[in-house]
Amino acid sequence: MGLTAGGDHSDQSSTDEADGPVTGAQAPSAGHGGTSGGPRVDPGGAGDAEERPAEAGTGMGPGGSAPAAPGEPGDAKAPAEAGPRGVQGGQGRRSAAAEALAAAVRAVESGERSAASFFNDAPAPRPAAPAAPARERARAAAPASAPAPVRPPSARPAPGPGGEIPGSGDVRQVLAAGGAPETLAGRVAEVLGERAAEALREDPWQLLAVPGVRPDQADGFARALLGPDCEPGDERRALALTGWLLERAALKGHTALESSALREALAKVSVPDPDEALRTAIAEGVVLVFQDALDAAPGARPRAAEDEEAEQPVRVLLGLDRYALAEESLADGLARLASTFASPQGGAADGEAPAGDPGAPGWESAAAAAPTASAAELIRTAAAHGLVAHSGGEAARAEPVALVAAARAMGLRAYVAAHSEDGRRRLAASLSEAAGGGRSAAPDSDPDTGPDADPETASAAVTVAGLLADAEGPGRDEEGTLALDLLAVLDAPQLDVETAAMLVESLPDGARLVLSGDPGVLWSAGPGRVFADLVAARRCPQVVSRTPDPGPIGELISGIGIGELNQVEAPGKEVVIVPVRDAGEAVHRTVQLVADSVPRAIGIPAEQTQVITPGHGGAAGTRALNAALKDRLNPGPGRFGGFDPGDRVAYSPAPGRTVPGTVVSADAEGLRLDCAGTPVVVVREEVGELVRHGWALTAHQAAGARWPAAVVVLPGDATAGLTRAWVYTAFGRGERHLSVVHGAESALPKAVAEIPFKNRTTRLRALLQAQTPTAPTD
Repeated sequence: MGLTAGGDHSDQSSTDEADGPVTGAQAPSAGHGGTSGGPRVDPGGAGDAEERPAEAGTGMGPGGSAPAAPGEPGDAKAPAEAGPRGVQGGQGRRSAAAEALAAAVRAVESGERSAASFFNDAPAPRPAAPAAPARERARAAAPASAPAPVRPPSARPAPGPGGEIPGSGDVRQVLAAGGAPETLAGRVAEVLGERAAEALREDPWQLLAVPGVRPDQADGFARALLGPDCEPGDERRALALTGWLLERAALKGHTALESSALREALAKVSVPDPDEALRTAIAEGVVLVFQDALDAAPGARPRAAEDEEAEQPVRVLLGLDRYALAEESLADGLARLASTFASPQGGAADGEAPAGDPGAPGWESAAAAAPTASAAELIRTAAAHGLVAHSGGEAARAEPVALVAAARAMGLRAYVAAHSEDGRRRLAASLSEAAGGGRSAAPDSDPDTGPDADPETASAAVTVAGLLADAEGPGRDEEGTLALDLLAVLDAPQLDVETAAMLVESLPDGARLVLSGDPGVLWSAGPGRVFADLVAARRCPQVVSRTPDPGPIGELISGIGIGELNQVEAPGKEVVIVPVRDAGEAVHRTVQLVADSVPRAIGIPAEQTQVITPGHGGAAGTRALNAALKDRLNPGPGRFGGFDPGDRVAYSPAPGRTVPGTVVSADAEGLRLDCAGTPVVVVREEVGELVRHGWALTAHQAAGARWPAAVVVLPGDATAGLTRAWVYTAFGRGERHLSVVHGAESALPKAVAEIPFKNRTTRLRALLQAQTPTAPTD
């Protein structure tokens, strides 16, 4: 298979770690026993099946008439804010528009009429650009004392006088009557609001809106409340399950589902008449219906001119309004940016074009001075276009940095954004180096505050989350848009459709946007495949870097990107393969590598080594690995909600976003973390949901960040989730060293060669192609 066992860095007879797997605290199955704190929402869960965290137990016992769909991952669950949309609308009267939608989908699927005849009406209203929230800037002088800890705004409703979420008391009574654990009361009140108890009495299946609740559990709850009136064909049940299934699909990255797929899924959860259920869901506004033109089959004859009026084959898609509006808003925004310089720009009266004009002489001068030919190409392309897609590996990140440095030298308000704080700090260092004429900063210096740092230059490197929250970057103008002229977004494959829509809507008219990323890495943790759809739509110029990633790790990653798992020469032990027989040995060898072998043989300490594994559950998932690594590297009783000072953690301030940190202490306010130099306080009630141990992460959690060393664990029981994109992402997280604890046998080369990625159903590509002219080719 190309990769050969290179052995460990140390003598394999070492017995200083316990034999066998060390399993961490597992969340109980939703069908067994109860948890003391209601359903746990795993932070940082990824959208694809190979990355989804194990479902948290709700404490609800089995007993429903409709078990979970066969083939549906039982360990998947939604992020904190997820839940079926529109499940409360089961009893409303159908509007004329809803009736028209229902008629449309029936006619299209029966073949009575052309889909196009129903979908040429005015588009749905687009969400307005986000209003500018209040911004507190601290850019003046460095504070004399330590910065105040960040206290992220809680997603929970404000508690009442007794510390209880309003409405929880009434909800507790309803839950008890339905045989559900009363500990769910707070979460139900959060999701359904102050009238949650009344809503559950009227429609018990609204319990499915609570993350972690399964259909069989909701059925058992409904049976206890409704008695003989509880039937599988209840319209309320069908509506709730339709929304639940679409939210489950969103966890896998889909923004919509084909109608046939949704019908099959409804049948699997024992909905007697899936067709009627879909018609009702459309009429009630629980789902929206769309049609997308299908691509011609490979080798098909091009349509002749006389066939232009013939019907084009389409597919009927159903989706939630949340993701539909995000994709349409994103497509509109990208089309707006793409047309920025579609018409020739006039220069100043004296013939001297403004700095931001495509004809300004500064652009060509900057391209001529660019460090590489690829950087020069990117500068020239961005000068002439408002929207550019740039792709390349890790080394190619220097190219958008060169563009931003050149634009700032011309007087433009240019910024570069990364997915993670680690990525931002690396960009800040590269930007300071580019602005300083190539002078590298000291290896261990902070790019923001080090002796070679330029605060003004370093401030041009931001995170996407910080930029949207107005915590970083230029702030907003009087119209609520970001006060900038050019934005380069790196790690663009990590943009989910909602984040991308917010970002594009925040850009002012006339701004330039460069979306840059490695097309080989995993897509976003949230729904959508924004960067892949933009590239596939071919509606903006695309610059492909010719800068290769250096060294044995770069050579290995480059081969994986084209489907080849090659053996590479690694004279400095840059790449080492450690074969294992089972998950227990995988845990044992991983701990040995992190704690002993890599520090001794490579010189990289344990705190700079990141473990990456396919999932959270299983005998060699993140839970088991983190338990074993904590026991070896920072043993303790876990007196702060399972954590001790010095523990490495993964903090998830928002679904799909993971921030590595270290536990400092805990007090009445909550758990105190140090996240890359930023103090953070997580309130006690949210520690269980937002913080997990972080010695081991999934590949989605690790995407966008790099460490001096990475240990990738491939146990034999996790091979079903392997794809080329997963392997490419995980293997690329180590800068100087990569160890692969390999128990996947032939599944690894098979995944690299035959399974590029797990496909997603999205609409962005079709939306872009429908409203944006084809990009010019040079």
